[in-house]
Amino acid sequence: MRQIAHVFSVAVASLIVSARLAGAQTTAVGPYYAVPSWDQTIACTAPANCPRFVVLSNMNNDAVLDRETGLVWERAPFSGRTNFASASLTCGARITGDRFGWRIPTLPELQSLTQPSKNNPALPDGHPFANLQFDATLPFAVFDFYWTTTADPHTTFSGFMMAMSFKTGELLSASVTNNQNFICVRGGTGGTN
Repeated sequence: MRQIAHVFSVAVASLIVSARLAGAQTTAVGPYYAVPSWDQTIACTAPANCPRFVVLSNMNNDAVLDRETGLVWERAPFSGRTNFASASLTCGARITGDRFGWRIPTLPELQSLTQPSKNNPALPDGHPFANLQFDATLPFAVFDFYWTTTADPHTTFSGFMMAMSFKTGELLSASVTNNQNFICVRGGTGGTN
């Protein structure tokens, strides 16, 4: 019985030490581990004061860690529009920050980058992204939207995926043959909803 109690005590102590180390790493300068937690919010007020986003120097400054979600995003996505299949293949073959493993995000993942109270763009102050496509002069433009892997739940037709605008946060149901923008993500569930 004493042996079991001793083993249990050692295991608990190890977990406590591990949890403290993991927590400390999210605020220190690299490694940039983030505890994925969709219940946290990290405010940004300016590019110099934005602990939510970390431009990853160990990925040649080409990727951004979102510490709210634990997802890693391309910092400057490709600025061309393409159909859904081509966007998916491009992300799958992408080498960003000298790493494979990129994919099109789900709708909840892409929406997690936006801030509903913001508009034009609907991104938090201090975000580090470049090359995001939207026309600030037009109220609604189809070419402002980015692909997600989430199928449109409101249509009985197959082949329609949800897309989102970084300008307003609006959603669009788009045929997979349409041309839309895309941004690649790494990590997370990688699911299709």
